[in-house]
Amino acid sequence: MSAIHIRAGTVAIPFLILAASAAAQPPAAPLRYPSTRASDQVDSYHGTAVPDPYRWLEDTDAPETRTWIDAQNALTFGYLAALPSRAAIRERLQRVWNYPKFSAPVKAKNQYFTLENTGLQNQPVLYVREGLIGKPRVLLDMNSGGGDGTIALTTFEPSPNANYLAYGVSSGGSDWQEFRVRDVRTARDMSDTLKWVKFSTVAWTHDNKGFFYSRYDAPTAATAMLAVNRNQKLYYHRLGRPQSADELIYSRADEPDWGFDAEVSDDGYFAIIHVWEGTDPKNRVYFIDLDAPTRPRITAPVVKLIDEADAAYRFVQNEGQTFIMRTDLEAPRGRLIGINITATRRENWRAVVKESPTATLVDAEAVSDRIAVTYLENAVSEVRLFSLRGTPRGNVELPGLGTVTEVTGHELDDEFFYSFSSYLVPPTIYRYDLKKNRQAVFQQPALPMDVSGFETKQVTVKSKDGTSVPMFITARRGVTLNGTNPTLLYGYGGFNVSLTPEFAAERLVWLEMGGIYAVANLRGGGEMGKEWHEAGTLGRKQNVFDDFIAAAEYLVAERYTSAAKLAIQGGSNGGLLVGAAMAQRPELFAVALPAVGVMDMLRFHKFTIGWAWVSDYGSADDAEQFRSLYAYSPLHNLKKGTSYPATLITTGDHDDRVVPGHSFKFAAALQAAQGGSAPTLIRIETRAGHGAGKPTSKRIEEAADRLAFTAHNLRMTPVPTP
Repeated sequence: MSAIHIRAGTVAIPFLILAASAAAQPPAAPLRYPSTRASDQVDSYHGTAVPDPYRWLEDTDAPETRTWIDAQNALTFGYLAALPSRAAIRERLQRVWNYPKFSAPVKAKNQYFTLENTGLQNQPVLYVREGLIGKPRVLLDMNSGGGDGTIALTTFEPSPNANYLAYGVSSGGSDWQEFRVRDVRTARDMSDTLKWVKFSTVAWTHDNKGFFYSRYDAPTAATAMLAVNRNQKLYYHRLGRPQSADELIYSRADEPDWGFDAEVSDDGYFAIIHVWEGTDPKNRVYFIDLDAPTRPRITAPVVKLIDEADAAYRFVQNEGQTFIMRTDLEAPRGRLIGINITATRRENWRAVVKESPTATLVDAEAVSDRIAVTYLENAVSEVRLFSLRGTPRGNVELPGLGTVTEVTGHELDDEFFYSFSSYLVPPTIYRYDLKKNRQAVFQQPALPMDVSGFETKQVTVKSKDGTSVPMFITARRGVTLNGTNPTLLYGYGGFNVSLTPEFAAERLVWLEMGGIYAVANLRGGGEMGKEWHEAGTLGRKQNVFDDFIAAAEYLVAERYTSAAKLAIQGGSNGGLLVGAAMAQRPELFAVALPAVGVMDMLRFHKFTIGWAWVSDYGSADDAEQFRSLYAYSPLHNLKKGTSYPATLITTGDHDDRVVPGHSFKFAAALQAAQGGSAPTLIRIETRAGHGAGKPTSKRIEEAADRLAFTAHNLRMTPVPTP
């Protein structure tokens, strides 16, 4: 894989480069961890007694838990503040983070809606402009109300006539959203306020009088952050009416785990309902024949187009009564099919775009008379164009090897936009002109540093069972492979999520500090299609950890680094990955950075949306799956007296996706088990959730803490730049 470059003027800033050295040592005095009460709680799982002494930490708002949080944070933040390199790292992060950020435009009528951040704003600002060359005006600025920056825009959708904007807002990082409506012409909110929304789309009807959305029944104040989320319902909201008057479109009391997201076809004739169950990619597809775009029949019967969840299906576009769908049915790497809604028997389904033998189809967007199809070839993006009948119409020439996201466009448009980025290229927005079959940069940020001295390459790692696992490695050009380079290995490996080249200012600073950054494309992810995902699920989950450990061993064997210079990082399911890897091979890593991780594999399904992960993990309620989960659950596989890596656990006290009790219990157990001198700390962010919507100021502080902790415990010595 060739390197990707973006050149910018070098900014002369005094900074401390951290080079590998044995001179820097962790504090000589051992840390005194806060006392954590161990109860006598023991549960029986299919005849196996399993102690759970820190069960009480699951109650995140209990006074005893809050006292424990305060004590842990006092120790952690005191330790981090004393690290000699932290101030310089934070200053450098602030400078490198300060570059413009853009989203691909969303078009309605002749209005273009874009998110932009000048650099260090806590939240992006939503702008609207008339025409491509119109002057942008501020439509929605979540920074304007003051406060701590934790009120975040979660989603937005303009009405077809561009007069109204439905948008979602969350507070403190919660998954709970409040939907509101803004008049685009006046930039003022209307009276519409919709509460208890989670995991919902917005789908306007073409009469511009309302939209479909999904929500849950209101929980009690005491259970909002922990209670299981079930029985989602699909509603239609009419502008100007109270939420109590919203029309219930579809619900299934007999299927409490079903969820619904709706979209309206570009021609306005159909409302398509994707019926999902947890995080399983397999789903059902229903629809409503709205009859006429200008006078839609909102409460027309719901028609079950695909009522067997045997594969993944996603609506792309319709040609009259033929629905073009993206699916992995009989095509593990994905394909496009056509289904005529008047002849729905499977023998009548027709192929539109066949499955690629080597590339995984990850997205398809119909624009004008074409479909822009995004593929991953070895975890690198490609965009191919087809007619609505599947005839190849050429490829989009990308600016390098990287990742394409946010492909936006509609049936009546003669253009589409997309965002391109890589490990060294920040998200750049391109406009593709379908009439002229050519593209141009629409918005491109300038970085405050020169990255031409770095390069990315892709290697192949052999896992324990011989499976080939791709891995990206980004480092300085010509880096010496002598086993002494500080290296950060990142992974995820779950839920069909693909790790592709992604830009982050934090990683640039790590590279500038002399570090190497590696990303492994583990089984359980979606990089190589359905079979790759399923190879890392349920009783095969150990494959994910084996792949990650093999990637670490490769970096050591090829002398990129050594165990004493190797750090591992991952968040959410990736936090589980880090926790399991450090429990299984503690001697292989010097630093572990698990963030918002799923650490208790026996009880994850008992909180908020955790039940939805059973399709990937399994459930301890099942005897066979319990044995698999218990074998790798990070919380249950720590062994007292073992020397574990220096560990900085991070979580948010408002995380209502992976509830913070996971991290709390793991931190308590790790501190009790640690047999070595390496610190085992937990950093608990207040008014923060799973990560989405976190303000820039908090992200920079957290990144500074991670990098300083990693640098100190990899014994990297500050050296002044020339």
